[in-house]
Amino acid sequence: MGKGDKKSRRGKIQRGTYGVRRPKIKKRPTTLEKISIDKKSKP
Repeated sequence: MGKGDKKSRRGKIQRGTYGVRRPKIKKRPTTLEKISIDKKSKP
């Protein structure tokens, strides 16, 4: 288990792939985006 292992976290980093062991970090909406969304939703 190391850099050559496809299933380990270190191996995923080495290969540049994602999976269960290394999920992609989803972008959170910023506070400015939240404010603009709230204004649009009101009639």
